[in-house]
Amino acid sequence: MQDSNQRLKLGVLFFVVTLVLATLGYICFGWTTTEAVYMVVITVFGVGYGEVRPLTTTAERVFTMGVILAGTTSAVYIVGAFVQMVTEGEIHRALGNQQRQRQIANLTDHTIICGFGRMGQVLAKQLKQSGLPFSIIDNQPSQVAIAEELGYLAHCGDATREEQLQMLGVMRAKTLATVLPEDATNVFITLTARELNSRLTILARGEIPETERKLRLAGADQVILPLTVGAVQMADLITQSNRRDFLNRPDERGFLNDLLASVEVQMDELIVAPDSPAMGRTIMEMEVRSKGAFIVIALRRADGSTILHPHPSQILNENDTIIVIGHRSEIPRFAEQYQFKRKQLKARWQEAALTP
Repeated sequence: MQDSNQRLKLGVLFFVVTLVLATLGYICFGWTTTEAVYMVVITVFGVGYGEVRPLTTTAERVFTMGVILAGTTSAVYIVGAFVQMVTEGEIHRALGNQQRQRQIANLTDHTIICGFGRMGQVLAKQLKQSGLPFSIIDNQPSQVAIAEELGYLAHCGDATREEQLQMLGVMRAKTLATVLPEDATNVFITLTARELNSRLTILARGEIPETERKLRLAGADQVILPLTVGAVQMADLITQSNRRDFLNRPDERGFLNDLLASVEVQMDELIVAPDSPAMGRTIMEMEVRSKGAFIVIALRRADGSTILHPHPSQILNENDTIIVIGHRSEIPRFAEQYQFKRKQLKARWQEAALTP
């Protein structure tokens, strides 16, 4: 690829030098600049409109033949270099795909990761650090490209199709982890994988608690609920800190959101506005209406007092703040619907991305 690039650059340089020297040559014969440029163009590109001026001398004719030869040669050289560059790229890409397919075909007792979103990326990183073999399948070419850049064995395809899983060696695999954000897709992948390999250990992601039962019926050995995992992590940190002001310390909450980001959940503060429909409602009503979007872990009253693990019957008043942990995509929509003032604490990796 490097040679074809150099050839293309050399051809373009030679072509430009030919045009410049040819133009200067005709000017030296007494032609105007416009006549010289026009003559060079119709000569090099073989248009055949006829000479601007009659070529009466031997020098003019020999010079014109030289322009034809140099211009045509450089043009053909450029086209050849470009074709070579395209062809080499396609060949390298095809060879690379064949090599990856051979490597995947040689995997045994490996893990198949279905989905290379944030959760899939974290999982792949941990497996690589542990030295365990794995392959990745995702139907988004951009995600597959990211995986390949990181040096992972990745395949672009639909994990719900039997032939795709067979291509990834599902019959030889030890574990399959389906971590796509759509519960229905994870259920279908679990069903397909279990039918293909009854000995396979299947880990499945579920967005809402109701999906856990469906995933287990489909054949999942373990079901990971990011919201529940995040809540457990939060409970552990609060217990270990042994301080009631944990939720009031931005540094500790920032560390917590770093952890939660790995399972695509986050912690937010939702402030009850004076005109919010949430006023006078209980915490249980808000959690039910959120349809599993979040869990309330603390309630900060308008007077500044904080209640950890508030009772579901606690009533929300004006300027009260509920501290929730939930899905990053669902909390904003719920806050807008019930007119909460939202105070989000970004994880440190998000803040770094926003820093110019």
